[in-house]
Amino acid sequence: MVKSWIDALPKAGWLLGFALLSQTSFAGGPWTQPQGKGYFKLSEYWIVYDQHFTDAGVTDPNVTTGIFNTTLYAEYGIVDRWTATLNFPFLSRNYTNNVVSASTGEVLIPGEALNSIGDTDLGIKYGLNKPGSKLPMALSLVLGLPTGNPAAGTQGNLQTGDGEFNQVLQFDIGRSFDVGKKSSGYATAYAAFNHRTNGFSEEIRVGVESGVAVLDRDLWFILRLANWESLKNGQTAETITSTSIFANNQEFTSFTVEAAYYIKGGFGVSAAFGGAFRAEIVAAAPSFNVGLFYDMNH
Repeated sequence: MVKSWIDALPKAGWLLGFALLSQTSFAGGPWTQPQGKGYFKLSEYWIVYDQHFTDAGVTDPNVTTGIFNTTLYAEYGIVDRWTATLNFPFLSRNYTNNVVSASTGEVLIPGEALNSIGDTDLGIKYGLNKPGSKLPMALSLVLGLPTGNPAAGTQGNLQTGDGEFNQVLQFDIGRSFDVGKKSSGYATAYAAFNHRTNGFSEEIRVGVESGVAVLDRDLWFILRLANWESLKNGQTAETITSTSIFANNQEFTSFTVEAAYYIKGGFGVSAAFGGAFRAEIVAAAPSFNVGLFYDMNH
């Protein structure tokens, strides 16, 4: 029953380079952390796929490929209205299975694996209005540091990063609200511009997020929708045949569904999965994420 339900999901495309927006869920939205307070999360993300979306938006097969990221995410209030953010995939594993002849069973290309760190994101968020505002807004600058390995293995197709330094400028706006005496909710939206280097195309990113809390605000259900568009103005080839998850000119309209539960004293657990309604040059399989978090504000 469960397997049939998962198989019925739309084939999902998911980008590892997007960790700053979806994978680790920049939970603050337009809300900054109070001075000396923070949110910290240790999570495991993975995707295993044997198909990918081409630049025409159709699926093609590829050798089974997987990537697993163990990531530390943190938000910390430097002073009121100023929050520092970190997204650090300190263990990233990318592997490919053997390529085997369908007729003889001979291994044509041996499988390989790469263990490294991933690309790191450092950010600063500024609250545009005072804490407690009914319609909070924030502006963020996130620097994508090329700390991962962009080309490993005998064919150079094992990667834990894209090898480029990018800068994301993002605007967030949102609203929180009560739902009865023991429930709460929120809704946010963002728009961002990703300036990229090393021949990669710039990107326009927009998205919305909504969540609701039940069980005395201890159990949260969250839905995220995102749309990323490439300006296709880079020098890297526009027609991509590579199955790399770090290829240029990737585009998608995606969803993420997450549940987070506060166990005790601000500590909690979370689980999420995501996919794409449409995609180009992206892996075609669902992505999954589980995590442990500590929220100093809870």
